[in-house]
Amino acid sequence: MPANSSEPSMEPKAVATHVIFDVDGLLLNTETLYTKTTDRVVGQFGKKFTWEMKLSQMGMKGSEAAARIIEQLELPLTSEEYLRQSARIWEELFPSAELMPGAERLVRHLHKHRVPIALASGGSAPNFELKTSRHDEFFSLFSHVVLASSDPAVKNGKPAPDVYQIAAERFAQPPARPEDVLTFEDAPNGVLSARAAGMHCVMVPDARMPEEKKKEATLVLSSLEDFRPEMFGLPAYDA
Repeated sequence: MPANSSEPSMEPKAVATHVIFDVDGLLLNTETLYTKTTDRVVGQFGKKFTWEMKLSQMGMKGSEAAARIIEQLELPLTSEEYLRQSARIWEELFPSAELMPGAERLVRHLHKHRVPIALASGGSAPNFELKTSRHDEFFSLFSHVVLASSDPAVKNGKPAPDVYQIAAERFAQPPARPEDVLTFEDAPNGVLSARAAGMHCVMVPDARMPEEKKKEATLVLSSLEDFRPEMFGLPAYDA
């Protein structure tokens, strides 16, 4: 496997037949909204939520992320209480979520060329509805979505492989092999999940991401705008 890189090469890294996308921080610019929410919840206890803390729980199921934050900051809350407080803020913030640069072009291109595409997120159904409420038509292009925090079939959240394995199984015509699936992620836990499922992963991380957190990705890009479909045997963009 070629080493990952921030400089796209036209040498094909693999041939993908199916594509699965993460949602938060990858297709939707929601990570800042999650951070604002956490800041408001923990701030009432005089606590500060750092980037390092966020990095450790990005991509996890909601309950797992809540437990991690409570433990790290020693909050006097249960996971259920933390999530209830967060949910009230999410209802306010999530409907404002915007698509990330390059997301719409890539997804519409793959859909146009009949490449099977799906979503695999650590989020919940209620939050997904809030975040996508302004983008219903765009998200209707995906064949299905697997939401780890709501789907009973997902026993373990990212970085476990469950969510990607289940998303692959639910295609009308599932991929012949895990390595035929190309995934897109922004978070280290998501990359580990996809790779544990045996799939290739393009990582589009936050600019602050430490280099060691990127090493498991097949390819690292600074933006979806930099992705070239032919790098993975997919139809090239029109000239």
